Amino acid sequence: MNEKIHHGRNIKRFREMMGIKQEALAFELGSDWSQKKISLLEQKEEVEEELLRQVAEILNVPAEAIKKFDEESAVNIISNTFTTHDSATGFVYNQNPNFNPIDKVVQLFEEKVALMERLLESEREKVELLKKMLEK
Repeated sequence: MNEKIHHGRNIKRFREMMGIKQEALAFELGSDWSQKKISLLEQKEEVEEELLRQVAEILNVPAEAIKKFDEESAVNIISNTFTTHDSATGFVYNQNPNFNPIDKVVQLFEEKVALMERLLESEREKVELLKKMLEK
């Protein structure tokens, strides 16, 4: 698995993850850049070190991340994490929860209402106590 990492494709992935359009990246790189030039850059397998560093800085990611990110490896790691149920990973993903999420939301809302009612009652008791103290 000594396949070459595609710098341009990685630039595109990081740019899209950051929600940055090609035009915005071109603007940040300077006046001699355009959306079309960014498109061509994202097709290059290998990007020059200095340009890679500039793009990484604009995208706010380490240049090494662009140079070394391998989508297939990342997908394998994620896939193995979410399908493994052995004790070696210490992580078990429950694909069939035994509760209804809407019921949980309703329960939390009801707990919040009950808490607010207790708080309001406590405040009323304080007011009554203060009234009694002022009358004396």
